Amino acid sequence: MPAQTPPANPDTGRMPALTGREIAAAHPTPPARILGLGVYRPRRVVTNEELCTFIDSTDEWIRARTGITQRRWAEPDETLTAMSVQAAAAALADAGIAASDVGCVVVATVTHLEQTPSIAALIAHQLGAVNAAAFDISAGCAGFCHAVALGRDMVQGGSARHVLVIGAERISDFIDRQDRTTAFIFGDGAGAVVIGPADRPGIGPVVWGADGSQYGVIGQTRDWKAFMDEPTGPRPFIQMSGQQVFRWASYEMVPVANRALQAAGITVDELDAFIPHQANMRIIDAMVKALKLPAGVPVARSIAELGNTSAASVPLAMEQMRRTGEAPSGGTALLIGFGAGLSYAAQVVTLP
Repeated sequence: MPAQTPPANPDTGRMPALTGREIAAAHPTPPARILGLGVYRPRRVVTNEELCTFIDSTDEWIRARTGITQRRWAEPDETLTAMSVQAAAAALADAGIAASDVGCVVVATVTHLEQTPSIAALIAHQLGAVNAAAFDISAGCAGFCHAVALGRDMVQGGSARHVLVIGAERISDFIDRQDRTTAFIFGDGAGAVVIGPADRPGIGPVVWGADGSQYGVIGQTRDWKAFMDEPTGPRPFIQMSGQQVFRWASYEMVPVANRALQAAGITVDELDAFIPHQANMRIIDAMVKALKLPAGVPVARSIAELGNTSAASVPLAMEQMRRTGEAPSGGTALLIGFGAGLSYAAQVVTLP
């Protein structure tokens, strides 16, 4: 039976407030899934050998510590906006969705150089997403998984029919290339997905959080206020306590991943792919072992060629697995992102 509109109060002439049940009946919404995927990889390939001209290290040492053989650094014309627009346009084409049909654009990034306005607003404009709300989020390397959770909730909540989620970084702008502890880790790039309505749920509930007690484990060498007070000094760069991050991610993220599987009603044996944030190959290996992931489940390892691309990491890895045939379209994948904050987010998704 269709919902009935309550009569006006005869004394005031005002309509009574709808109950939650009546609101739900009046605004039915579909479940959500990822409809399309697109990425952008910068042109310039930076090998370990080239990087070792900046720092006192070796190709063998970098491979053994991180699994990285090369990374991509953006050229001057490959701005954060340009990379994001390219990735987003590819995701829209993959989904068969026009930019004008996008209801919201969410960009996960920590390398937008302007405090305001959001880069999402500029990206929406350049894409022609004229009907879209637009905003940025900052959750470090976990940002993309946070944004996917927001996109899912917007579609299922009825505030947007299609949500464009972008993870994009130009971390090469924020690294001290003479810093032996961080210079070899990071790369640049962008990845995007379109989230929209589906016949059945394609994005599981998010499991997320932040351990603010370890706020300073990944951060900047100095804050921007200090730099403004003393602009002749060194500008802020990314810094990281690698061993603390390794221990935290290797052990604390496994329970998070298991909770995401449980929330989605999926067992580890039912996965078609595991796509963790590409932080370090040893962290990935430790998580695979602790999760007791079956040998037949493919694991994203794009860090070898792309380095750690922060918020772009998960969509870049997802696209590589789909393109190479490692993970099937329509398969079930566990995503997990973790990084500065220390923030984390995980969910199970159906791959586009």
